[in-house]
Amino acid sequence: MVSFILIQLLNAMAYSMLLFVLALGLSLTFGLLRFVNLAHGSFFLVGGYVGASVILATHSFVLGVLTGAAAGGLIGIALELAVLRHFYRRSELDQVILSFGCALVFGDLAKILWGKDVRTLPVSGMLAESVSIGDIQFPLYRLLIALAGIGLLILVWMVVERTRIGSLVRASVDDRTMVGGLGFDVRLLYTGVFGFGALLAALAGVIGAPVTGLYPGLDLEILITTLVVIVVGGLGSLFRAFWAAILIGVCETFGKTFLPQMVSFLTFALMAAVLVWRSIGRFEEEIE
Repeated sequence: MVSFILIQLLNAMAYSMLLFVLALGLSLTFGLLRFVNLAHGSFFLVGGYVGASVILATHSFVLGVLTGAAAGGLIGIALELAVLRHFYRRSELDQVILSFGCALVFGDLAKILWGKDVRTLPVSGMLAESVSIGDIQFPLYRLLIALAGIGLLILVWMVVERTRIGSLVRASVDDRTMVGGLGFDVRLLYTGVFGFGALLAALAGVIGAPVTGLYPGLDLEILITTLVVIVVGGLGSLFRAFWAAILIGVCETFGKTFLPQMVSFLTFALMAAVLVWRSIGRFEEEIE
């Protein structure tokens, strides 16, 4: 029983890090641009399909990851330049309708290009091996996914907190007009951040393909779970998003194992509990 619980915890960590990478891109996009992007899951799906196609054609996993992530980033930049930037000052409802429409378009294009069948991406070579952790054998690839998520957390935190670009991003969140008045191209900064968020989503799609598979509708499924992570963790903190992803990942992993028919209920019940707890805390602060 102990070995079984340990395996499930490791699986939860791998899944949690996929959610974190997605939530990281969405949090950066919304935190700076104040744009509600419901097409974020589409970058996950398209990046996964492109990366999987390259991996199957070239038998190079590294090339597939780089190509899939780059494709997601470039598509995100093109979408931001052509459509989304014209809606920054529009209402949230307009942004939601526009981005959801883009998600539907991307979903239909994926069906046309890659079909409606479920695609799996088996790992090969050293990535297909297992490692010994105590008395159990655990897939090396899933362990690497967990480590990659932790590595991205450290990397993005260092960029945001310790570099000039990160300072500009944080300053633009507080006062966009002031940053523009200092001579910086705020629009270019917005495009770069949106493209980086799309790249992270596509990267999660490629590295997550061997775990989740690829199929029509996956983009909306993963988007809903990512939004739950954002709600639970809140905006403005990479570490809160990290712990929220772990919390949701553990909840879903153990829910699918022990209560498969109640996974959605458990996830949204957890989100509701967090929201209620926060509202009670704010109410108490107002009373004091």
